[in-house]
Amino acid sequence: MKVAVIGAGSWGTALAKLLAEKNYPVTLWAYEPEVAEAVNTRHENPLYHPGIRLPENLTATTDLAAAAAEQELALFVVPSHFMRDVLTQAAPHLSPNVLAASAAKGIENETFLTMSGVMAEALPDHIASRMVAVSGPSFAREVIQGMPTAVSAASRDPLAADAVQQALATDYFRVYTSNDVIGVELGGAVKNVIAIAAGISDGMGFGTNTRAALITRGLAEIARLGVKMGANPMTFAGLAGMGDLVLTCTGDLSRNRQVGLAIGQGKKLKEILAEMKQVAEGVKNAETVYKLSQKVGVEMPITEQVYLILYADKTPAIALATLMGRKLKSEIELY
Repeated sequence: MKVAVIGAGSWGTALAKLLAEKNYPVTLWAYEPEVAEAVNTRHENPLYHPGIRLPENLTATTDLAAAAAEQELALFVVPSHFMRDVLTQAAPHLSPNVLAASAAKGIENETFLTMSGVMAEALPDHIASRMVAVSGPSFAREVIQGMPTAVSAASRDPLAADAVQQALATDYFRVYTSNDVIGVELGGAVKNVIAIAAGISDGMGFGTNTRAALITRGLAEIARLGVKMGANPMTFAGLAGMGDLVLTCTGDLSRNRQVGLAIGQGKKLKEILAEMKQVAEGVKNAETVYKLSQKVGVEMPITEQVYLILYADKTPAIALATLMGRKLKSEIELY
């Protein structure tokens, strides 16, 4: 199988290495010329994974058309706010029989579409209808080091989900299939917003009680939004739901948690983002998810407070008081 991995960030490079180690010929598209050159000459991505040796059958290019052409599997791993532009540029060069997959986690700001929705608009119907969404608790650094990991591959086409499952599965990377594309995608996107909240809590000096409450009630928000948008509520008890949420809210490698941690310690968002070389999807998606919740009429109080902290200068202390002062209610809701 000839494979293209579109996006040479930390996650894209980790997946490209995994696929190349299975002896697939892998072409990695990099935006940065220095990354492509280092992959080809030194077999390393010094920008995102310094010191990690990459297989020699993994080659890189900055030519998106060349990367996309004549591939059997095209795995798109770019930030969600760049996905449409990249897909639009790649689409004319994709093989008619290519299997397209997305390992990006996010919701497009202007349209409120998940990546499958963006693919539906940017790619030909016969490709987009078979797309596969890959998501789950998977820090790139741990995957590239070969640590045991499990994710979900979701598609409306069971044969497409099976094909991606087989392509990605290794003795350390276990892949489960699902037919709930929207549920898997929403779990992967909204958990980043909740992770910022968890980081803020940690930065303010609160303990594990507070973090556990945010994770649990955050999951309730994700499930409410998901069910409203047609997802299977059981998806949120799985890898792309609770699994990814726990990882992102507790792991030190979580960029979204690190953003929240700095905010809780008193830093300003602009200052935090200026110091980061990688994207924290939750920052953009806090606004997107909040506005989506308003559009579809779903109550998401934690998401709302994160949005107000990031975009309306609400202080974390006042946001906490707002959450704790809400009207008392029953915990269990019927969807």
